[in-house]
Formats: sequence, structure tokens, C-alpha cells
Amino acid sequence: MIKPRKISGGDKIGIITPSAPAPVKFKQRYQRGLEQLRNLGYQVVEGKCSTRQQAYRSGSIKDRAEEINAFFYDEEIKAIISTIGGTNSNSLLPYIDYEVVKNNPKIVMGYSDVTALLLSLYAKTGLATFYGPAIIPSFGEFPEMLPKGLEFFQHVVTKQKNAPYTLEIPEKWTDEMLDWHTQNRAKKMYINEGWNCLREGKTTGKLIGGNLNTMSGFLNTEYFPDLTDSILFIEDSFKDMAVEERLFSMLKVSGIFDKISGLIVGKHEQFDDLNAPFTLDELLLEVIGDRDIPILTNVDVGHTFPSHVFPIGIQAELDADHGNITFLENGVS
Repeated sequence: MIKPRKISGGDKIGIITPSAPAPVKFKQRYQRGLEQLRNLGYQVVEGKCSTRQQAYRSGSIKDRAEEINAFFYDEEIKAIISTIGGTNSNSLLPYIDYEVVKNNPKIVMGYSDVTALLLSLYAKTGLATFYGPAIIPSFGEFPEMLPKGLEFFQHVVTKQKNAPYTLEIPEKWTDEMLDWHTQNRAKKMYINEGWNCLREGKTTGKLIGGNLNTMSGFLNTEYFPDLTDSILFIEDSFKDMAVEERLFSMLKVSGIFDKISGLIVGKHEQFDDLNAPFTLDELLLEVIGDRDIPILTNVDVGHTFPSHVFPIGIQAELDADHGNITFLENGVS
């Protein structure tokens, strides 16, 4: 595995928009996110797609891939953070210059649809990537980024915490939806019921995963990592029980559950149970069947806030019995 250097004050961070044209749609929130990074002491360099829009996307496939490649070519850029997710980051995978990525390692971070980029970079080069906050939804929160989310970000990418360490369960969390154009108050926070041991056990392995729905766009291709003996983490947003059965079953029929040594499931933002007479956890057990691996659910990673930053590719320990996730190594050097 290749580990990028940690970021420090004064470093330049490149901003990419690999899918949805959110900076154009949510200008105020986008600028607030950039200002949050500047207040932390970083210089921000906006990619060429941050001011563009082609209906549902920020630019052509070629332009979006070039935006990413350009930041890897630029030795002054120390980290790359996505503005938001979307639907079509998988379109870019054949056009990334993976040889340059391998020779110029740097932090790449985002979540949701950016899963496609994060996993492909890791699969093709061995570069540790980071499932973590994006500019608009996370750094751009009103009136500012949630303090605990900022703390989790700094723990990982600035190496404020050195591995091994066990992740904290936040006391409160939120998935409240407010109109970003008119938002004039902080989101309501809910008491965190903790992380749920769905199937007992303890295991170690490479931490690999991301947004489950996004995985359907490139699973079992050369851009998807080998999950043998890994700890897979998955999370999703605005899906319903029927869709989740399809996605869980996608992993089942693809043989994923037979390969992995453990499973982490993140909190699901704005989940619709369709009045099903069973829970999402019960559905997951139904799909997995007799496969006996430790499973921890309701974890704070992904679309709910605050969320932990998961370095993709590091060795981690999953202790479902005690509800613990431990990073056994740092994601940065």
C-alpha cells in the first residue's frame, strides 16, 4: 500500500467536482466550505469543473477526468477533496492516469458517488484513499462544519491521532434535511443509540468500502479492489427497503460475503422502510444467510453527520462483540 503524506498548514488542496455540478447550484454553501478549509490554514485551488454545468453533471467525461489528473500532475497540490458526490464518477475510471497517481501519491477524499474514484485509485495503484467529508455537504454546513466531524477529519489526514486507536462513538448525530438555499439554523441533533452488534465475532483485515449503491456501477471490474479477507464497510442514502434488498443481494450473488472477514454498515440517511414487517438489519441477515462473520451496524460513517474518516486500505480490527472499530495503522505517512 502507498500512503500519502499528511497535510499541514499552508498546504494546497485541489478541489474536484467529478459528478454533480453542486458548486454552481449551491454557491453560498460551496464558498462556505472553501472558507472553512482556508480558516484551517490551507490554500484551496479550484478545479476547472467547479464553475461548469452540463445538466446533471459538471462537465464532459474527458473534462472531469482531466481535472483530477491535473491535480496529480501538480506537485504543489498535497490533497484532493471532492465538492460533492452525484451519480457518474464511474465514467471517469478508464481515463485516470494511474501511473502518475502511483508516482505522485496524495490524499484523495470524498464520499458517496466518489466511492468509484476512491476504490479504483486503491485497486489500480495501492494508494490509500479516504472516505470522508466533502466540501459542500460537510465543510459547508451551516453555520460551520460540525466540530466532531472536523475533529475526525484532523485525526486522520493531519495525523493528530496515531494508530492504533479505537474510534469514538459520537454522542449525537443528524440526518435532518434542510433546504440548503434557505437554511438559517443548525440541524437538529439526535441522541446516538450506539453501534449495533448484528453478528458476533472479532476480525482483522484491510478496511475497504464506501457507498453501496455506487458500487453497483463498477463491481467485479478491474477498478474494484480484491476484498479477500477484508473488512468491508458499506453505507447508503435515500434508499428504501426494496432497493437495499437488491443491493445486499448484489453482494451475495457476486460472492462478496464469501470473501470478506467482517462487515461494517453505516447509518442510512433518510431510510424508507416501506412499512416492511422487518428491519434493515433483519433483511441483511436474511440475505447473508449462514455466513458467519462479525457484523456491526448503525456506524457513523457516510451520509449522516458527524462521520468518521475511513482510510481505504489500512489494517483495521472489527470487534463486533464490544462494538469497536480500531485503526491498526495510519492512512498517511
